[in-house]
Amino acid sequence: MTQTGIRPFIRRETEGEAMWFLGSLVTVKANSAETGDRVTVVEFVNPPGFAPPLHRHLSEDEMFYVLSGTVEFRCDGEVFPAGPGDFVLLPAGLAHTFLVGPHEPLRTLQITAPSGFERFAADVGEPARERRLPDPGPVDPAALGHAAARHGIELLGPPPTH
Repeated sequence: MTQTGIRPFIRRETEGEAMWFLGSLVTVKANSAETGDRVTVVEFVNPPGFAPPLHRHLSEDEMFYVLSGTVEFRCDGEVFPAGPGDFVLLPAGLAHTFLVGPHEPLRTLQITAPSGFERFAADVGEPARERRLPDPGPVDPAALGHAAARHGIELLGPPPTH
């Protein structure tokens, strides 16, 4: 047992709680309880052309490691085109969004610190019975706004377009 009570583990490629969140498949690889509230790690599979609303996290730094596909991150007036092997940091408090390339899904590891992002995704999302696209249906904007507010996220504008 460690000082923090956190135990080592391995989560295999097809393991982890899977859910649909904003039309994307999210698989939780490490949650708050498993990391002592330090970090959350999720695997995202976003469909081609996907973009979340412009938003900012009040207390979480958000990091992405691109596994496959292409994406354009937009943060605080800067644009960061990214592809496989690229790492992007979006600091807490800065408005940001991203736009997935039009030709293939985007697969990323998203890391948030401190932890808690998985609770927001679960609050808005629904369990995924199968781990494949397409998404199961539309998102209620009012429900998204209320959930975001409960989890320290401010929605600031619509998603970007190509």
